[in-house]
Amino acid sequence: MKDMMIHSAIFGLVVGDALGVPVEFKTRAYLKRNPVMDMMSYGTHHQPAGTWSDDSSLALCLAESLCGSYNLDDISQKFLQWYNAEIWTPHGKVFDIGIATTAAINMIKHGADPVLCGGAAETDNGNGSLMRILPLLFYLQDEKDLKMVFKCVKEVSSITHAHFRSVFACFIYIVYGLELLKGIEKREAYTNMQLKLKDFIADHDFEQKEIDLFKRVLIDDISTVGENDIYSSGYVLHSLEAGLWSILTTGSYEDAVLKAVNLGDDTDTTGAITGGLGGLIYGFKSIPKNWIDALAKKVEIEKLCEKMNTVLKNVSEEFK
Repeated sequence: MKDMMIHSAIFGLVVGDALGVPVEFKTRAYLKRNPVMDMMSYGTHHQPAGTWSDDSSLALCLAESLCGSYNLDDISQKFLQWYNAEIWTPHGKVFDIGIATTAAINMIKHGADPVLCGGAAETDNGNGSLMRILPLLFYLQDEKDLKMVFKCVKEVSSITHAHFRSVFACFIYIVYGLELLKGIEKREAYTNMQLKLKDFIADHDFEQKEIDLFKRVLIDDISTVGENDIYSSGYVLHSLEAGLWSILTTGSYEDAVLKAVNLGDDTDTTGAITGGLGGLIYGFKSIPKNWIDALAKKVEIEKLCEKMNTVLKNVSEEFK
């Protein structure tokens, strides 16, 4: 693993999130007239520039937990600590949290098994697990067995989002990330992901109507879809498609995250999902320094990345 890969991915995610926070819920039409070009102050949530949302908070909770070991109880307890504003808030309070995540954390608070806390109904397919799943990539970086990758992704997603659709969206994202971690060019990595998932699906008895929902990502080429047919709501499938589309139709970190955020609606999450991948693809130095410098708790995030990098360098030993 290259020494800055974790920094690239985590800072890429947090910066994308922070770019989107001030314009969350703004329409695409509004952002066509008033596009995001830089870090902005206040806006939707009345926060200073560089403020990140629950997307980054929960990703940072996961990253910190993985510095200890892979422990679902610890991950869920860190989510609860964040909810109580004890850790990983940008300014000491929680200002943005999804309904499904709130419900899951309330179950955690009452002692439920972490993997049974996430909603498992078809209506429980918001993007709340996809937005935070990226740090798991580094724990799984040397895992060759996709069944084990799927198992871990399912468990970590299910803490807040347990329906197959949410789990599989996270799985696609992580498998694509694993290809990128090998240093493979982003389009070749996308093709590799499609081929691996085709074989994986063939070996499993998944419900076909669920698999069919991922056709534009897994069978077709999401980058060929026109912008008018890319949606950026809080629905997990929309978020996955919008993130991959923003990555595959641009040529730099900056262009990718700005394209993602300016799609409108769930701007912080689309920015975070895109930004994490963009950091992996283009590297830490591709993220504008003034954007990184503007981030709340930049030093703390940097220390966490350094810790995670040190701890997970030898993670492959756990799989031997």
